[in-house]
Amino acid sequence: MIDFMIVTVDRFEGDFAVVETENRETVNLPRILVPDASEGDRIRIELAPDTALKKEIEDFMENLFE
Repeated sequence: MIDFMIVTVDRFEGDFAVVETENRETVNLPRILVPDASEGDRIRIELAPDTALKKEIEDFMENLFE
């Protein structure tokens, strides 16, 4: 399952884009992640789990506690 969130670009500060979440919290994103964005743009950010990494961590933890 892929979750997503919508953020609004509030401003740019150096190498960061300051975005506002739907909960009105501000978050700094590396500007390189939103190279064509302008102030006021709404951006959809998809959060896709890395199932291969999750499996690797689970295997590591299983071996660690054996």
